Amino acid sequence: MADVLRPARLGPGDVVKVGATGMRTRPMRAFLSALGIAIGIAAMVAVVGISSSSGAELDRTLASLGTNLLTVAPGTTLTGEQAQLPTEAEPMIGRISGVRTVSAIGRLPKAKVYRNAKIPVIETNGISAYAARVNLPAATGARLHDGSWLNDATGSYPAVVLGAAAAQRLGIGHAGPDTQVLVGGVWFTVVGVLEAAPLAPELDSAALIGWPAAASVLGFDGHATMVYTRSDDTRVTAVREVLGSTANPQAPNEVQVSRPSDALAAKQAAGAAFTGLLLGLGVVALLVGGVGVANTMVISVLERRAEIGLRRSLGATRGQIRTQFLAESLLLSALGGAGGVLLGAAVTAGYASYQGWPIVLPVWAVGGGLGATLAIGALAGLYPAIRASRLSPTEALRG
Repeated sequence: MADVLRPARLGPGDVVKVGATGMRTRPMRAFLSALGIAIGIAAMVAVVGISSSSGAELDRTLASLGTNLLTVAPGTTLTGEQAQLPTEAEPMIGRISGVRTVSAIGRLPKAKVYRNAKIPVIETNGISAYAARVNLPAATGARLHDGSWLNDATGSYPAVVLGAAAAQRLGIGHAGPDTQVLVGGVWFTVVGVLEAAPLAPELDSAALIGWPAAASVLGFDGHATMVYTRSDDTRVTAVREVLGSTANPQAPNEVQVSRPSDALAAKQAAGAAFTGLLLGLGVVALLVGGVGVANTMVISVLERRAEIGLRRSLGATRGQIRTQFLAESLLLSALGGAGGVLLGAAVTAGYASYQGWPIVLPVWAVGGGLGATLAIGALAGLYPAIRASRLSPTEALRG
């Protein structure tokens, strides 16, 4: 019995070689097709990477500042007027089980802050004067940029510590005995300048004066306008539930209790919506790149009809022709995907380093990006591959 001729099988190496044939003969077209895929993948990887790095920075910030800070502030009365905390609010809050630290500031609404006496009265630059307790940094996590914080001695004299934004607006870069500002018409010596306070942003634009000096020099009435508390991590929720009624037992509904770390988390959540929009744009770019690959493959089939006919006449099966063009599409997409992942990782690393964030690139984003490129490549090359395999040898050679 005569031997039955069977077509040779294509091994994995053979598939890669025949699939790369079209890329080698038309390198510029292959590069532009892969570039479309790369842009989409780079956009997706960079958006996920930058968002993850930002989230890691938020976690690091909260870990260093703590999430156990609660604040108490006066709200409004039933008639819509500004409420007032009792002068006994601080000691009463300090007696709550689980509270470790209590501090406060009290606003001095009539005390305006100026660099010198020649500044027009209307130009306050949004700086507010506050009386401050000496343990305020321990409660708020505020750090000094320059100089020193108020103590029992300086807190009784005309000494002031400026918030980061307040110092910038006043044109003051450092503290010292020769640096003075006008607060409520009285010269105060700047003994310290704070760094930005993420959990107490009201301190950034503040001029902070010792509680005794505020009372004796500027007529402070002793009512706190913001009370800061640090609690045991396991007792934060329980403390939060009783803060309002403890701070003002007569009118607990006139007290506002907040957790500043929740505001930072909410800000991060709001950024997630913007991240979703950018991811959508990345998906669109990826689909555009897939259309480019499909267009390249269709044109490749039309231009290589003679090659297809020759291979078919020499014994290549329809499956092998299909495999050749599908492999070429996958190689194009894989090339673009790898380049896109590298580009997206580089953008993430560069932006995170510029912002001073930890560099975080989720593995699932890299794997998902490469998986998406292969899926796009398979879909983009499926129709051209099937079309090529259906060409008869005689028709292909004649065309």
